[in-house]
Amino acid sequence: MSDRQRSQFGGIVLCGGRSQRMGRPKLSLPFGDETMLGRVVRVLSEVVTPIVVVAAVDQELPTLPSDVIITRDEQPDLGPLAGLAAGLKALPTGTPAAYASSCDVPLLKPEFISYLVNRFGDADVLMPREGKFHHPLAGVYRSTLEPTIREMLAHDQRRPVGLLERCRSVTIDVDELRAVDSELDSLRNTNTPEEYHAALMRAERDDS
Repeated sequence: MSDRQRSQFGGIVLCGGRSQRMGRPKLSLPFGDETMLGRVVRVLSEVVTPIVVVAAVDQELPTLPSDVIITRDEQPDLGPLAGLAAGLKALPTGTPAAYASSCDVPLLKPEFISYLVNRFGDADVLMPREGKFHHPLAGVYRSTLEPTIREMLAHDQRRPVGLLERCRSVTIDVDELRAVDSELDSLRNTNTPEEYHAALMRAERDDS
């Protein structure tokens, strides 16, 4: 991806969840010599810039690069769609779109992100699809969607997939993404201690 293409996309990382199944904050879990959040931010920054991290109001964050923009959820417990609105609002003026991610995908691959942003085109939202299931936190969103998202939230519509019916949308079957991520590791969330340790082992295997 050229520097010009890179400048057209930002990145948004949502990390305001409660981590109940993990039993401790996922964003601060060690992953090699990084935290999980730090690793996701680093991988994203290889492809897009700037990066916005959306955290809960009182959430403590690990040390992040100085150019990362940190913003906070405006209201608690409204889910990822509200976090996405906060992230889009925090993007600097002139950033037309952003790749959105959760903080718990430590096996995220730069090639995966590049493929999706290069497929974005004139869409308002691009989202991977796996059968009837969608992956909103591996999608690309146009910055101008913020008012649409806030209207949805005002009507208590909190599912990100609802955006697909409200704007120009593109879905990509996950099998197409295997060309750049054969095991679809970029979609592997680590919600439990077992998934965390499995991701650590997989990363060690891939790095060896």
